[in-house]
Amino acid sequence: MAESVYKVIELVGTSTESWEKAATAAVNKAAESLRDLRVAEVTKLDLVINEGKVEAYRARVTVSFKYEAGK
Repeated sequence: MAESVYKVIELVGTSTESWEKAATAAVNKAAESLRDLRVAEVTKLDLVINEGKVEAYRARVTVSFKYEAGK
């Protein structure tokens, strides 16, 4: 197997419906501008609360993609 290098970035996705949809939103947005996504890991989940009610779900996600220097 050839040697490869991967870059890891951290994103925060949000959703008014669920943590799953928040994580998916982060990955989908990353896929619009990054090529060759490999792995996404949910590292933290939290909620936005407004006047005692859940307003939004947030998922902190680390995403890795193949690093290609000079491209």
